[in-house]
Amino acid sequence: MSDPVLYELDGALAVITINRPDAMNALDVATKVALRDAVVEAAGDPAVRAVLLTGAGDRAFCVGQDLKEHLGLLKHAEETGEGALRTVAEHYNPLLRALAGMRKPTVAAVNGVAAGAGAGLAFACDFRIVADTAGFNTSFVGVALTADSGVSWTLPRLVGHARATELLMLPRTVKAPEALDLGLATRVVPGVELAATAREFAAQLAAGPTVAYGAVKESLAYAASHSLSELLDKEDELQTMAGESEDHTIAVRAFVAKETPKYVGR
Repeated sequence: MSDPVLYELDGALAVITINRPDAMNALDVATKVALRDAVVEAAGDPAVRAVLLTGAGDRAFCVGQDLKEHLGLLKHAEETGEGALRTVAEHYNPLLRALAGMRKPTVAAVNGVAAGAGAGLAFACDFRIVADTAGFNTSFVGVALTADSGVSWTLPRLVGHARATELLMLPRTVKAPEALDLGLATRVVPGVELAATAREFAAQLAAGPTVAYGAVKESLAYAASHSLSELLDKEDELQTMAGESEDHTIAVRAFVAKETPKYVGR
């Protein structure tokens, strides 16, 4: 059997691939465990300066929960009284905290449909490079569930509260052109160009000022739930930290010398 998740290091770029193309990269327990562990590993590895997340094949990025397996879990829950959705606490929550919270850029290469928790994974990334044949569908209400995988947090920040309510309560497939208009996609490219375009984009981020990228992510997340006065103090803290990085000195010296900076990610 093939590994359900592939992990590749390409220089400072970690490429994580959900590898169940015959199941449209649905998330069974083994895949969720492997994916969670891969993202946590990438987040904690100082040699990794950017992460590219994608799905194998050309039909799906990830269609979310493996519903065939889930039926068995529901039956088991009826027999034992155990919760059938412990996966949220055990798998999705640590996975999404690691993905959205890592202090380095993340890119989703959305090669096909991204539905349910699969959409949540894409929404949690900083950038989404999307094939022109791909689309997003929240799908949770379609199986009588509410949002998980961080979608209640990420989706309103991408499209606004009213549109997020619509997409969650009345799920439908948002195709690539509309996704670009709504802000769900960073860039839409022909499907045959997706892999190369997304890897090049992510590699450029991996060569960038990692400390500054991480500070920008923290600053934006902090601003979402704090006052302006509190944010100004946070910006002071983060700017002080970024100003002490090696990359800041490298950038200033390169600017004065009219050269292209070569960042080290520290």
